[in-house]
Amino acid sequence: MEYKMIVLDMDDTLLKDDHTISNRNKKAIKAAQEAGKYVVLASGRPTPAMVNYAKELELDKYNSYIISFNGGQIINMVNEACIFEQTLEVKDIHQLFDFSQEHKTAFITYHNGNIIGTQESEYIDVEKKITGMPYTIVKDLKANITKNCVKCLLLEEPSYLKSVEAKLKSYRADLSVSLSKPFFLEVMPQGIDKAATLKRLIDQLGIKQEETIAVGNAENDLTMVEFAGLGVWVDNVTPELKDKANLIVSSNNNDGVAEVIEKYML
Repeated sequence: MEYKMIVLDMDDTLLKDDHTISNRNKKAIKAAQEAGKYVVLASGRPTPAMVNYAKELELDKYNSYIISFNGGQIINMVNEACIFEQTLEVKDIHQLFDFSQEHKTAFITYHNGNIIGTQESEYIDVEKKITGMPYTIVKDLKANITKNCVKCLLLEEPSYLKSVEAKLKSYRADLSVSLSKPFFLEVMPQGIDKAATLKRLIDQLGIKQEETIAVGNAENDLTMVEFAGLGVWVDNVTPELKDKANLIVSSNNNDGVAEVIEKYML
């Protein structure tokens, strides 16, 4: 099989623990693009927290794309235009905020390039560090969120958040809910996940499902790993997901992404 596209999760997959891209991964990605392959980044991150990495990898030069907000947006890196977006309605965001307060979790959403929330939290600090985006604390979240947003995040200690995930999936089965980190519970509109948005992109580009590779490490990567022609976990995958992929490669700190590209695309 000739693979024409590789889709890469960022945090804990492409990026090392220090949030940098290894030289071997960069070299492999450049070689794949020079060979005419698409390299696409697909992350739970907001768009502003992905663009600089995409440029570092020259996705703009090679006419490629990023999938941000867990599938909520597709950005054409040539001109940074949003070519697809699906948002949560204001009433849904307000209901999710009420749910978070009832279940005593932190809650954030994204608006005008800012993270918006109502409190400080060690887990919100992680999101601030990952994204580099400013965090605005508001007294009344509902009063400040009057327009649709692409996603929301509930944040809390991992074992407790896992129980909250089950309750939220029962309460709002019409929404897309998944963990991106053990302490990040992502909520997107119905039918939005990395696989659904990847399908939109490949349909537009005329690429077949079986011609794609997807690499990830976490629950929010599962749909695209199962969707792709070749589904790959890095070795630091969430343990209960290990048997859900075709292949496991080295960890995010040991050039797992480069292993896949070198073996299957070059």
